[in-house]
Amino acid sequence: MDITKLRQPVAEDVKAVDALILRRLHSDVVLINQIGNYIVNSGGKRLRPLIVLLAARACGYHGSQHIDLAAVVEFIHTATLLHDDVVDASELRRSRETANMVWGNEASVLVGDFLYSRAFEMMVDVGKMRVMDILAHATNRIAEGEVLQLLNTRDPDTDQARYMEVITRKTATLFEAGVRLGAVLADSSPEIEDATSSYGLNVGIAFQLIDDALDYSTDNTELDKNVGDDLEEGKPTLPIIRAMAVGNETQRSLLRQAIEHGGRERIDAVIEVIASTDAIQYTVELAEEYARKAIEALKVLPESPARDAMETLAVFSVTRRH
Repeated sequence: MDITKLRQPVAEDVKAVDALILRRLHSDVVLINQIGNYIVNSGGKRLRPLIVLLAARACGYHGSQHIDLAAVVEFIHTATLLHDDVVDASELRRSRETANMVWGNEASVLVGDFLYSRAFEMMVDVGKMRVMDILAHATNRIAEGEVLQLLNTRDPDTDQARYMEVITRKTATLFEAGVRLGAVLADSSPEIEDATSSYGLNVGIAFQLIDDALDYSTDNTELDKNVGDDLEEGKPTLPIIRAMAVGNETQRSLLRQAIEHGGRERIDAVIEVIASTDAIQYTVELAEEYARKAIEALKVLPESPARDAMETLAVFSVTRRH
């Protein structure tokens, strides 16, 4: 599926967001410009700002503040990427060296802080307390999710419930907030606001589930990171959790050791174990269940090209290969 088709109903809005991002990235500190431009222009899908634009238009909004909020959401997301790559000691993102590999951990963390603070400056410019409340709550939830993930690292006893709590907070929260912002700008009813928010949450969960399934897909040449990155970092994601639940004693022992010690030494054996179980299928089917919930939530909205694109985005979240 070509993601550019998802942007067609809001093509002019997308251009405006891209231009605004470049303007608001600017700083008289050269290093901030270098790192900010490096990561923002590194080929990401920009689904989170797109979801703000689509939700606003689908809810009947005709103003321009959704442009500002779409850029805010992208800045928050980019800041989390900079910080995550430092915490995870990641070397590759979107098929390029991570910013921390190029400029070092200190610079990456501080530029991430700059992006957070710039995002909050832009929230203030919008001048709506409800907007600030939604985004302040979202950034807090994301931080909680990152800490929970850290607590799960190298812990082979992490179960599906703990894993789902992490991805709900860490990934799905920003999708949820982005859609809610679109509904709030359009002065939607509480019913529509809650339903569209449910759409965002479920799409975000589905998106992360597929991300984690793709991490163990050796035949995927389009993946934006190295196969097995999660295992190297000692992250017990759902494919491993499921394989441990249904595998035999020997397989469970191998997976337990792989999580506890991290690294890539066992990656081939781990992938073989995962492939011998229903772990990938189980993860994908769960993602598809969340995508169906997202599509169902959209029924409160009137038919429009923007709503159709939101439905297609939910399908894309579970059928993509990267």
